[in-house]
Amino acid sequence: MKVLIVGSGGREHAIATSVAKSSRVDKIYCAPGNAGIAALAECVPIGAMEFDKIVAFSKENAIDLVIVGMDDPLVGGLVDELEAAGIRAFGPKKNAAILEGSKAFSKDLMKKYNIPTAAYENFDDADAAIEYLKTKAEFPIVLKADGLALGKGVLICQNLEEAIDGVKEIMQDKKFGTAGNRMVIEEFMTGREVSVLSFVDGNIVKIMSSAQDHKRAKDGDQGLNTGGMGNFSPSPFYTDEVDDFCKKYIFQATVDAMKAEGRPFKGVIFFGLMLTPKGPRVLEYNARFGDPEAQVVLTRMKNDIIDVVDACIDGTLDKVDLQFEDNAAVCVVLASDGYPVAYEKGFPITGLEAFDGKDDFYCFHAGTKFNDKGEIVTNGGRVLGVTATGKDLKEARAKAYEATEWVKFDNKYMRHDIGRAIDEA
Repeated sequence: MKVLIVGSGGREHAIATSVAKSSRVDKIYCAPGNAGIAALAECVPIGAMEFDKIVAFSKENAIDLVIVGMDDPLVGGLVDELEAAGIRAFGPKKNAAILEGSKAFSKDLMKKYNIPTAAYENFDDADAAIEYLKTKAEFPIVLKADGLALGKGVLICQNLEEAIDGVKEIMQDKKFGTAGNRMVIEEFMTGREVSVLSFVDGNIVKIMSSAQDHKRAKDGDQGLNTGGMGNFSPSPFYTDEVDDFCKKYIFQATVDAMKAEGRPFKGVIFFGLMLTPKGPRVLEYNARFGDPEAQVVLTRMKNDIIDVVDACIDGTLDKVDLQFEDNAAVCVVLASDGYPVAYEKGFPITGLEAFDGKDDFYCFHAGTKFNDKGEIVTNGGRVLGVTATGKDLKEARAKAYEATEWVKFDNKYMRHDIGRAIDEA
């Protein structure tokens, strides 16, 4: 098979690493890819939102399967365009990707089908939102831009003044662009956050191993929200009891709800959960592999990823025995100092060869490229996802932090407490 992966981050590098293990795949392409993916795939200079070029490339190169990694092209309808051209594609169609593309849609879906989530209200008008905050809100409270905002369009406001500033930031100043044309005001929930990725074939859902993200930029969960500074899998807080509840009231219920709405979902649903004192609640849905969740989950998956992807597309997921190694994985993101606000790029990266030939260490490239001299240099806020597997979470964490020292670049920054919650489990 020839496989094209669409995207350029650590998630796509993790997908490419899994695809490269498949005995069914002869050739991998990636559009646009990055310097790390280039070791596994032929990177082609086509942007993830250049749908016409992706379709044309797929036809010209007789691509057998396109795996769409990123949220923007999924929400924009790339899978629809590929399928219309007779090209096999993995990921939800546009009418199903709205599950991530609109927080207002997903909240209304959960309310309609009694899927447990936080209380909320949707707003199209900034003045109406501010009036609600003044008269009906309890603090702290959560403000969410409706659309895609690179994982950053969520504000937790401690008081009315912060909340009014937040409404202005999202809806009037358009800090998150058109994602802020609508806004969700949501009850603040407390508890552990856990991520559960799942494969879906339109009818049934099979969950992957649980994971736990670290969104804040600085140690101790301080600083601004980022796209994710590190992750571990499995989460010790995702117990059998939690799993039973989620299977009964959340996972299949969501797939059934989307089907009932005439929006059958095929691909990956990422369930962002909050384990509250009243039980698990859905924080958010994503319509694709998480980043860096993919880095810790896919490294532990036993199945051939192509077999699972085929089953999702063909509606035969019930025939797949989805299995994960009885081990653990930890990913520590090496970022550019100043992320997620302002940072410099273009610094040469050294030490990457230390990962060669090791099957329990991975270095997933998130923001890298080749410079004019052929050196691999930094090209983003999140640069690398240093990932290690171990017999348990403590061993995996120790190995991942050991491996972060192998890599050097100017303005390298990371959190030093990824997986610290393991000690409390």
